[in-house]
Amino acid sequence: MLKLSKAKRAKGELRVPSDKSISHRAVIFSALAEGESYVKEWLSSEDTLATLNMLIALGVEVKKDGKNLRIKGRDYSFVEPSYVLDAKNSGTTARLMLGVLSTQPFFSVITGDESLRQRPMLRVVEPLRQMGAYLDGREKGNKLPVCVRGGSLKGISFFNKKSSAQVKSALLLAGLRAEGYTEVVEPVLSRDHTERMLKAFGVELIQMEGKEGHVIKLKGGQRLVATEVFCPADPSSASFFVALAVLLEGSELLIKDVLVNPTRDGFFRKLKDMGADIRYENLREISGEPVADLYVRYSGKLKAVEVLPEEVPSMIDELPILAVVMALSEGVSRVKGAQELRVKESDRIRAVVENLRAMGVKAEEYEDGFEIEGVEVLKGASIKTFGDHRIAMAFSIAGLLAEGETIIDNPECVAISYPNFYKDLEGILEG
Repeated sequence: MLKLSKAKRAKGELRVPSDKSISHRAVIFSALAEGESYVKEWLSSEDTLATLNMLIALGVEVKKDGKNLRIKGRDYSFVEPSYVLDAKNSGTTARLMLGVLSTQPFFSVITGDESLRQRPMLRVVEPLRQMGAYLDGREKGNKLPVCVRGGSLKGISFFNKKSSAQVKSALLLAGLRAEGYTEVVEPVLSRDHTERMLKAFGVELIQMEGKEGHVIKLKGGQRLVATEVFCPADPSSASFFVALAVLLEGSELLIKDVLVNPTRDGFFRKLKDMGADIRYENLREISGEPVADLYVRYSGKLKAVEVLPEEVPSMIDELPILAVVMALSEGVSRVKGAQELRVKESDRIRAVVENLRAMGVKAEEYEDGFEIEGVEVLKGASIKTFGDHRIAMAFSIAGLLAEGETIIDNPECVAISYPNFYKDLEGILEG
């Protein structure tokens, strides 16, 4: 357990850990490429290590040099694993690697921890079956463990109804070894790190707007060429510090090297709509991704806001901390179209509403979101993290803004994405 009380102010400069989505993809793409890739500022966390260890089990050679990695690619030619591959708590690892393993002519099995074994996999399993891979598992392949025997694949056209970046990525990775073209259509553009990184590794993509939405298409048989990849700071990790600075009187922070990809910076844009003082400084492009230093300061009373379904993909991971900001804003805020929150590391809709109510906030739960009526002050409370890193971090920030004592029941779960979260937090708090 961790006890927190109201902070005085937040001041200073920091660099939060590198982006988790890009760190996962950097090691996977490097392993798939021909030649040796150099990955700079790689995030080492429980989730990303699950991916790296899985690749090592498939015969990939990795040399670590501090926060940098040298990875000798296998050009899609892996070694059959002699044991079950463990994705731990990482949905990205499980779903993207199901796409990779579907290209391999051998038998493999992916499992995960208790939480991941409850998360839906059919969204990836079904289209991979359509491409010609054999996959099976619990609940007809919807739940891990899932076994795979891949090999000869054919490209398909798939409508990605939920605009899931993990589904899109899995199919594009499988499509690189499929006959013909693989096409993914999504109603709203999801995170586009896979497309950007594929281009950085020399893959040609076709991207256009179609009748049903955004179309991404690639031709099978293309090779990835080894390259250097820089992993910028994670906007999801930065969001907690941004929220604290915006809401805590007298605060001022500079957060370095933050990824500001338009498919990922929805939280910062939404805070600006609420009246927050957030600026992108030193905006530049590195490894195909837009990066900036974020200057943030206390912004006074913010106003209520609505998050529409089409806005959700660009801020899906930040919705728990956005809920905390909403709780301290003037008026009634709403989030709709975020049913995906129900199947994250916890049921985040329920977790957010339950914890906000414990802190004295009037909050209503919808099937696909929530409604929050802003209050003047939060009250310290006992917080249930449900073992979810984003809930733990969001409500730790709430605890630093609340009157009285707040108790976090499982602070260790932050290690999934941000092992040094509390240390970094301590470094910018005054008084």
